[in-house]
Amino acid sequence: MNAKAISEGEEEASGMRNETLRESGHSGEVKRGQVILVAYLIAALDLTFLFMQFGIIPYLAKSLGLDSVGFGYLQTTFGVLQLVGGYIFGRFADQFGARAALILSGASGSVFFLLMSLSTSIPLLFLSRLPGVFMHGIPGAQKVITDMTTPSQRADALGKLGLCFGIGMIVGSALGGVLSTKFGIFVPAYVGLVGSLINTLIAVVWIPSQTKPKLNQHVTEHSTSQSGSLFSIREILRLMKFPGVMEVFIVKVLAGLPTGLFMIMFSIISMDFFGLEAVESGYLMSYFGVLQMVVQGLVVGKLANHCTEMTLLRLSVFVFAGVGLGMALMRTMWHYCIIAVPLVFAFSMLATITDSILTKAVPSSDTGAMLGICASVHPLTRTVGPTIGGVLYKQFGVSSFGYLQLVVNIGLFVYLLKSKISLREMKSQ
Repeated sequence: MNAKAISEGEEEASGMRNETLRESGHSGEVKRGQVILVAYLIAALDLTFLFMQFGIIPYLAKSLGLDSVGFGYLQTTFGVLQLVGGYIFGRFADQFGARAALILSGASGSVFFLLMSLSTSIPLLFLSRLPGVFMHGIPGAQKVITDMTTPSQRADALGKLGLCFGIGMIVGSALGGVLSTKFGIFVPAYVGLVGSLINTLIAVVWIPSQTKPKLNQHVTEHSTSQSGSLFSIREILRLMKFPGVMEVFIVKVLAGLPTGLFMIMFSIISMDFFGLEAVESGYLMSYFGVLQMVVQGLVVGKLANHCTEMTLLRLSVFVFAGVGLGMALMRTMWHYCIIAVPLVFAFSMLATITDSILTKAVPSSDTGAMLGICASVHPLTRTVGPTIGGVLYKQFGVSSFGYLQLVVNIGLFVYLLKSKISLREMKSQ
């Protein structure tokens, strides 16, 4: 009788433990979901303020007497700072955590907008670009998401950041125009200053100090970072030596480069080639924002759940090639509006899938650095883009961007079909 009672007691205790574990697991899932939602909020606000200043900076520069060449230097300065800061920011996130990185980004944004609001001369305007070296809200949010999701959930979760990008593009561009027109050129900078401080406070309160799972024992010493430095060429080369990383990163850079060059020159192309007014260009940007929200928020995640990542990578490159042919043949703004649909799809798919593949291919202790390297692709394009894009446009016309896109992506598609890229996920749990 006693043995039976003991047995029943053990079964009851076991059942209670299992129930407790299930409740604990459910609670953990809810908490992770809440943290990811906060990361989306931070990203959306960060992009809103960024696009708000993008819209007013040409007018502010012009009001201070900066010519087109000087404005090009200003843009290049910001691009170089973001290029250098991307990897450093990622390493900072790996060493000090995603929350510390988001706080650094928010604080840098606050200083950025403060200096911008005080820019009554050209030197001060250039000085206001300096905090941009650590303004990386998107990589910070990506770091939170990669730490808080399993590999199978990652592509879908990263894809939903596209909703934040669309919201930021639409709301930020519109808000910057309205505020500067109705209340003065510096008012968007004041709003950005207050908003960046609020974003920093959100990160302090809602992002946990530790989002990264503990490394498993089988991750060998040589595969994890051996350097405490925030910037190390050796560390970058170490990450590139993981199976498949170098190949996928090269595809990421080259596939979208011709279109990136086109987008950098778009402000000139929209006036000279399409004959658009400023208001019409604003409508076109809003159209792009809506497409971005729909594609990354609804399409990318669903495809990621049903197809392998390498299949989707090949698909994005193939679509990019078709987009190149369309760009080479387009003649009107309406043609471009049609081409924009597959263009946004390819761009969004390429960015999301390559980020997902690359963060899975390195140890969890290096995901921040890898995201920082990925985030440097766009600043790199912005840095070299005005020179290369200007030469292509002046010497060969708009169609040259399309033909370059077509040739590059056909070559990459053939490479992806023939090569067997070895990808090995680094387990983190």
